[in-house]
Amino acid sequence: MLKQVAEGVLVHQSELLQNNTAVVQGSSGVLLVDAGITGGEMACLANDLRELGQPVIAGFSTHPDWDHVLWHADLGDAPRYGTARCAAHMQELLSNSDWKARAAEGLPPEIAEETPLDLFGRITPLPPGTARLPWDGPEVRIIEHPAHSPGHAALLIEERRVLVAGDMLSDVFVPMLDDVNDTNDPIEEYLVGLRLLEAVADDVDTVIPGHGSVAIADQVRARIDLDRAYVHALRDARTPTDPRIGPTAKPGWEWVNDIHEGQFQRFAKGSQP
Repeated sequence: MLKQVAEGVLVHQSELLQNNTAVVQGSSGVLLVDAGITGGEMACLANDLRELGQPVIAGFSTHPDWDHVLWHADLGDAPRYGTARCAAHMQELLSNSDWKARAAEGLPPEIAEETPLDLFGRITPLPPGTARLPWDGPEVRIIEHPAHSPGHAALLIEERRVLVAGDMLSDVFVPMLDDVNDTNDPIEEYLVGLRLLEAVADDVDTVIPGHGSVAIADQVRARIDLDRAYVHALRDARTPTDPRIGPTAKPGWEWVNDIHEGQFQRFAKGSQP
């Protein structure tokens, strides 16, 4: 079901992981950001858009995690954009003959049979440094940053004062740091990403995170502050005080504690003398 969160901006949320698909209305159709995770839900979204008379004229994947690069045939064949790094990451995966098996390994067992992979990861790369999304609609500013995953980007719909944040600023997930190689500094990279999002916070009334509830008004800066406090606690090898973990975790999301414990072992231990 589509829910309006700002003028000309709607959200469709998945059931299992509360993935948010942002729908931005343009002159001749809609921009679809992070299309969804199950075939049934994406087909439902496509049907809702048909009833509104709003074809999909562009897509965007905020980053190359499996749950942000899926697509459904019912959504059409509009270009699905991503940053150059995001697209390169997906192209590398898809170049392997066993890419489908690799992708399937990351799917939650509850939805593995319901998640279509035929159109998985077919991202059209934008030239490095592209600042605006090429589409027939309100101006969308691309804010690329190094936090969470390669080629991660947030989208700022300026005239609607909406920030689509990708996998950041969630009220259900703690910050998840990118440690895919030994050459990056995941903590500093995440702090860079937060600084870039904070730089546009005064221009934003609504934040659509990749997962969880939409943030409005004062909640925008509160989410940024909460994420930064968590990352600082990891950096300083302190146990964070965070409502998303421990006894205050949202019911049904207690398993986020496991994500935190794994990160604390990797990052906090490494920061100790």
